[in-house]
Amino acid sequence: MRSLDPVVVWGAGAMGGSIGAWLARAGHDVVLVDADAEHVAAIRERGLRITGPIDDFTVRSPCVHPGEVEPGIRTVLLCVKAHHTLGALDAIAPVLHPDGFVVSVQNGLNERVISDRIGSARTVGCFVNFGADVMEPGQVMRGNHGACVVGELDGAVTDRVREVHALLTTFEPAAELTTNIWGFLWGKLAYGSMLFATALAEASIADVLDSAPHRPVLIGLAREAMAVAAAHGVRPEGFDGFDPGAFAPLATDADAHASLDALVSFNRGSAKTHSGVWRDLAVRKRRTEVDAQIAPIAVLGSEVGVPTPLTHRLVELIHDVEGGRRDQSWGTLDALVAALG
Repeated sequence: MRSLDPVVVWGAGAMGGSIGAWLARAGHDVVLVDADAEHVAAIRERGLRITGPIDDFTVRSPCVHPGEVEPGIRTVLLCVKAHHTLGALDAIAPVLHPDGFVVSVQNGLNERVISDRIGSARTVGCFVNFGADVMEPGQVMRGNHGACVVGELDGAVTDRVREVHALLTTFEPAAELTTNIWGFLWGKLAYGSMLFATALAEASIADVLDSAPHRPVLIGLAREAMAVAAAHGVRPEGFDGFDPGAFAPLATDADAHASLDALVSFNRGSAKTHSGVWRDLAVRKRRTEVDAQIAPIAVLGSEVGVPTPLTHRLVELIHDVEGGRRDQSWGTLDALVAALG
């Protein structure tokens, strides 16, 4: 087996910055790539600092802009937002070595996008669920430990996926190697739809998940995603309190509430209280990943005749907040509840 070093972390924000820092501190040859000029300048000048309850340290690794990456890179951890995937691939494809590959350390089903662009043989699936935020240029706060899973798209256990798994255990000791990466990706997608819903309100993730009047719509969103996954032949996997079986067609409301209770407990234990989606809307005032991450649930549902009215309405409401037509409030979340009919 060849060494995966150097590891190119494409997107040195919350997720990529966290993973890249841990790998660099462990002695791996890491190159950070980011499109944010201020972030790159800060890392070059002062190093990349990690803060939060997990650890507090600073590492120094090369940090470059996308246009500065030299050809011949072999191992890429792609950590950009879902809607930036194609743009990143436009820069990665020309400099990726013929036997190089891209690991999608992202939210959503971006493995489909990557494999369409560079081929499934050069794409590795990955799923993470830890909390982190960019606090200022050059500084990332890691809020907790969370699921970290890697697997080949076809379920094979190859030398390279074993090496990627070993690499990720440096960051998250409990990282898993799976033969069912699509199951984890769809599980996170169902949970992700609920997280997008929590971002509609001016409250923490845990407080929204714990809100009795809003639980029916959260459960409905997860059930839509799980129904689409089942129709596509996917066997969803659970993680960090999310039990996909609790939102399956034959599951009871009690099952769903028990899973939400576990998710509340998980999120109350994290220093990251609000989702990245919430920060995009409330702090960064920028477009979210909703079209690239959540809207595909509805698209894939339509392909197999599974209705997804709540998912459609969620996407509309996120767009309303992005466009300034609605604010982040319990009232906006109530507008999603109204879609239950």
